Amino acid sequence: MSAPILIRVTHRYAHPPERVFDAWLDPATVARFMFSTETGALVRCEIDPRVGGRFVMTDRRPDGDVEHVGHYLEIDRPHRLVFTFGIPAVSPDEDRITLEFRAIDGGCEVTLTDEMDPAWREYEDSSRKAWAKMLASLETMLA
Repeated sequence: MSAPILIRVTHRYAHPPERVFDAWLDPATVARFMFSTETGALVRCEIDPRVGGRFVMTDRRPDGDVEHVGHYLEIDRPHRLVFTFGIPAVSPDEDRITLEFRAIDGGCEVTLTDEMDPAWREYEDSSRKAWAKMLASLETMLA
């Protein structure tokens, strides 16, 4: 089996790690920054924020709804959040997403690592851009 593709994106926030961490587990907040684009919107967001808990998010796009699912593997507030992330309509594969929160002067720095199956290599760049956009959208939403 080939090693996964590692996609890393880092973003700095002018907010404490606790506030940024909590945003990832609150359905109302997640609905405002995940998949928030000019042409799409998150129309369903169900989160069971506990280790073993699952989430379901439905992203409404011009060409139809896309369901994203996963479950939480690790919740270490406010330092680390690990979950799986997949799109069942496209593939049974799930990526492993790790968010690491580090306090810095004036706020925090978040590093997101997406461990992607090598079979999806052609989506590496678009995935990196999508995660960067979501992290930036979270900053705007928290302001």
